[in-house]
Amino acid sequence: MSYWLCISNEANWHVVKDTNIWGVAERHKNTISKVNAGDTFLMYLKQEKINDEIKESRIAGIFEAVSTVYTDDKKIFQVPIGMGTETFPLRIKIKPVQIFKKPVVFKPLIPKLKFITNKNKWSGHLMGKAMRTIPKDDFELIGSMAGK
Repeated sequence: MSYWLCISNEANWHVVKDTNIWGVAERHKNTISKVNAGDTFLMYLKQEKINDEIKESRIAGIFEAVSTVYTDDKKIFQVPIGMGTETFPLRIKIKPVQIFKKPVVFKPLIPKLKFITNKNKWSGHLMGKAMRTIPKDDFELIGSMAGK
């Protein structure tokens, strides 16, 4: 089993919760094709300004992959500015394991996370990615913070 950090924004987090589908752009085919049913996803939401509020980067929930990757061009995800007509066609069916009542703020975890080797430029470990594997220890650390 692998542990994944899936990188999303607020709008698409709601799509994921409502549809139990995770989708990525075609350029992430090599990454998403490594997912197997039973793998675990942590949903990371990027920092963004919504109305006049800055929402910090955070982990909002845990999901389990219940399918392998498939292709579907139906437009269900909101396309971030600058991504044109992207539909995130490479998709995986997922089921919720735990939706955090209070998301886990990400930045305080950085010093403790093994997958972030450059603590000063930590965003480089996520930038340009839709998802990435993380060590089991990092997954367990983040999961242990849920509800605190």
